[in-house]
Amino acid sequence: MSAKKTIYLIRHGETDYNRKGIIQGSGVDSDLNERGLEQAAKFYQAYHHLPFDKVYSSQLKRTVQSVKHFIDAGFPHEKVPEFNEINWGIFEGLESTPDYHKMYLGILEDWKAGLLDRAIEGGETPNQMFKRQEMGLKKLLQRENERQILVCMHGRAMRSFMCLLTGTPLNEMDQFKHSNLCLYVLEEHEDRFRIVEENSTEHLWI
Repeated sequence: MSAKKTIYLIRHGETDYNRKGIIQGSGVDSDLNERGLEQAAKFYQAYHHLPFDKVYSSQLKRTVQSVKHFIDAGFPHEKVPEFNEINWGIFEGLESTPDYHKMYLGILEDWKAGLLDRAIEGGETPNQMFKRQEMGLKKLLQRENERQILVCMHGRAMRSFMCLLTGTPLNEMDQFKHSNLCLYVLEEHEDRFRIVEENSTEHLWI
């Protein structure tokens, strides 16, 4: 059976928060740094020849800036709030400390154990993020004329979205590795997506 829809899924380019190891989340609307802008340019150079029917991003600047070359070249673009990063609550924008890092590792272990209704204080749970992503994906799948699309989102959101696309249990989301401006390619087959390319960064070394 031939693929019905192909999704090129990328994480945004580097920000200064990434470089410093500071959690951003949906409440920190940071810009790409110089390296991130270079990563975005290299991705465009490698993939602008593909006939994307639509380019999607979250509402946050770092994803929009990561696909700006495509937007400037005339590719149709849409911001999808359902693709925003998870809200990390009190962690967002703070320098890491031993106590915060311990709490962060603890919540990740809870999620791996299937406790997906737990969140950092003031933040969002994985189940809440997953449910909004389901609504975002529904929008994409209903648009039958968009066969090949580019989607730019965030690290934790990307892991959750990969689970949604492939039918992987959400507590196993950490298996989907990522780095700034990495690429996953997925093809739709029946009611699931199959991974064709995984966490590729070859385009960053051209």
